Amino acid sequence: MSVNSVASSSSITLFKNANVYAPQAIGMKHLVVGGGKILYLGDELPEMDSLFECEVINLQGQALLPGFIDAHTHITGGGGEAGFSTRVPPVPLSQFTLAGVTTTVGLLGTDDLTRNTESLLAQVYALREEGLSAFCYTGGYHLPPTTLTGSIRSDIVFIEPIVGVGELAISDHRSSQPTLNELLKVASEAHVSRLMTGKAGVVHLHLGDGERGLELVRQALSSSEIPAKTFNPTHVNRRRELFAEACELTKQGCWIDVTAFETGEVGYEPADALLRYINSDYPQDKLTISSDGGGCLPNFDCHGHMTKMDFANSIAMTHVFYELLDQGTKIEDCLAFFTSNVATLMNFKNKGRIALGMDADLIVLDTQNRISHVMANGVWHIYNKTVVKKGTFEE
Repeated sequence: MSVNSVASSSSITLFKNANVYAPQAIGMKHLVVGGGKILYLGDELPEMDSLFECEVINLQGQALLPGFIDAHTHITGGGGEAGFSTRVPPVPLSQFTLAGVTTTVGLLGTDDLTRNTESLLAQVYALREEGLSAFCYTGGYHLPPTTLTGSIRSDIVFIEPIVGVGELAISDHRSSQPTLNELLKVASEAHVSRLMTGKAGVVHLHLGDGERGLELVRQALSSSEIPAKTFNPTHVNRRRELFAEACELTKQGCWIDVTAFETGEVGYEPADALLRYINSDYPQDKLTISSDGGGCLPNFDCHGHMTKMDFANSIAMTHVFYELLDQGTKIEDCLAFFTSNVATLMNFKNKGRIALGMDADLIVLDTQNRISHVMANGVWHIYNKTVVKKGTFEE
């Protein structure tokens, strides 16, 4: 099939001879995709009725993976910490799909003033219209939180795409320096909203470079009845001491999130952090990785002055995946960090796995274990490493 015909191809696709990682390795399978769902997964090659137009792809043993879930992205753009001209524009559709990301969760960071829950939610709907699965958090770095309805709980309960609150900053000079009591009130709102809706209901916590680290979270766990799953710290690889703290929290039931950014000598590079976790006795289902895509990656001196600024992209997370495979890590030993672990934390029941009835969010790897094709909700976005479905304002 030519690249130009992909956009108008049949809504039914038969994958033959796929080496499936679901994310566990389940071997050679055949799949049928239709209506945005996986309709068949099995050993026997199904006979397709000639009445239905069906695209047939023989993968000849190439790896087929679930689409990546990037649960920490600044979809409206981040930045602004060096003046208004440094505000990053919204992230275009293909920046996600080229990275193999088929589901994203947007959030607000330092700038939760000129950007707000309204603009974040609007961008979620825009990405959905363009074919991506998109969700978001309410709030941002600071307290009181920016919300749409006036409270965290009502935002999560009444607004379908809003699944939690974050990224609330702690141990960072840019935070609002929340107290234990303030953190517990936010966590209780998130937890009760989870009970009411079945959504994730997490407090996604930005961790800065402060030496207090996760002390506030430990205090919250020891002084309240709020389940550990509610507290979800991110950027935990930015300092080695912080990573050790975070790993210990997984034994209590917290999910922790590694960020795909460079850390220098003070932290663990993301691939190194994941390898250390893989080779540990910590629960393997309690770690995820995200990109911070669209956000700024500033460096500050001891006086809080910014000395350098870079910007994140979802492809950084994908490069971590490539690095792990190039170093000899088996796909099945690391894929869950990018897929099913995230889906479980976020309670995305139809995402992160290849199984009957799941959403048809799929990645095909080439023989060098690089992304060749990406399908989101049953529609091709990347085909033969070419963008075939672009965002509204992409050239």
